[in-house]
Amino acid sequence: MSEALYISLLCGALMGGEPEQVYQFDYPEGGASIRVDCENSNRVVEFGLDKRSSLDSLQQALFAAEITGKEAVVVLIDTDGVMGRFEWRIARAANIAGVPIRIIAADLVEDLRPGG
Repeated sequence: MSEALYISLLCGALMGGEPEQVYQFDYPEGGASIRVDCENSNRVVEFGLDKRSSLDSLQQALFAAEITGKEAVVVLIDTDGVMGRFEWRIARAANIAGVPIRIIAADLVEDLRPGG
C-alpha cells in the first residue's frame, strides 16, 4: 500500500483528524505552502513508511507544528516487521526532539481497507 492510502485509512480512525491539510507560509524570499499529512484539534501528524524517504518526517512534523501551533507527532508504518536503520534513526531523533512517535505494523492497517 502507498503512504497516501495509510494516511487515508488512519488519519480519521487513529487520530480523529483530517488528512492533507494545506498551509501557506512566508519566508524571506517569498511564500510557499506545506501539506500536513493529518491534523486534528491538537496535533499535526506526519506519516511515513519504513523507508529512506521518511527521514524527513520529523522535520516536516516540527515545521507543521511551528506553523499551526499544535503538537508534532510522527507515525511510521512498519512494512517488514523489522526495526530497521531508518525507523531507528527517525525514532532516536524524535525522542531527542521530544516528539511522540508511533510505529504501526502494516498488516494491522491492511485489514482496514475496504474488502480487507
